Amino acid sequence: MSAPVVSVRNLRKSFRDVDALADVSFDVHEHGIHGLLGRNGAGKTTLLQILTGQQWADDGEVSVFGGDPFENAAVLRDVCFVKESQRYPDDFRVSQVLDAAAAILPRWDDDLARNLMADFDLPRRRKVKKLSRGMTSALGVVVGLASRAPLTLFDEPYLGLDAVSRQLFYDRLLADYAEHPRTVVLSTHLIDEVADLVDRVVVIDGGRVVVDDDAEQLRGRAVTVSGNADSVADFTTDHAVLAHESMGSMARTTVDGPLSPEVIAAARAAGLHVDPVSLQQFVVASTTRRKVSS
Repeated sequence: MSAPVVSVRNLRKSFRDVDALADVSFDVHEHGIHGLLGRNGAGKTTLLQILTGQQWADDGEVSVFGGDPFENAAVLRDVCFVKESQRYPDDFRVSQVLDAAAAILPRWDDDLARNLMADFDLPRRRKVKKLSRGMTSALGVVVGLASRAPLTLFDEPYLGLDAVSRQLFYDRLLADYAEHPRTVVLSTHLIDEVADLVDRVVVIDGGRVVVDDDAEQLRGRAVTVSGNADSVADFTTDHAVLAHESMGSMARTTVDGPLSPEVIAAARAAGLHVDPVSLQQFVVASTTRRKVSS
């Protein structure tokens, strides 16, 4: 396997007495659409800022294209980072943003940018500060996609888009990626929306990596077992419990798998219901792990 595009080892970053990142390690390999998932405040943005040289780590090692990204023009020229509430010079018009992107991003595709501008109905001559939140988000999407950067990082810039426009972004991303493969990282908490796009998933919670696996392996890996509380408790004794709810004599427990067909059949023979867990449910369970009883 080739060297990873991004390699992070034992990364730590604190702000005063708060650990934004604590002993974070993972790799991102060439090509593929990768999901960096987690709740707001989990540490995703801090991590991306370090990967793009906008923050420095307190400890640990970070490598992007084999080099340290901090003040490294040779590395950063192949990186495009688009974030929520992206800031632009106050007097820039939309057309000037695109001209600036074309000047600094060596793989910029102007034809793609024009097509995306039409898709999102963006006015080229309007000043950026006069754009609605949705239009500002769409402009960030245009820059990120048209950059065709070998490493493209999206830090939830599409949150200002309505559901239809977000789906348009996902469709255009998949279509262009199919023709021009590169490494894309989607940082988001809208897990259901990107579940079918991503090839690999890294989940951050409280500044720590709690999941790092292929998306296909995670889909259906966990199951929810429900039924009589005593039967559920007996069945789940030997399994890693992600979440548990109980109400009177009934209980529902989410366990980490995968479970073999024989084990699932035995659970159902005991009168229990066994249901697969979606990627979003799995991530939620992995980042809460609390018991709820009533």
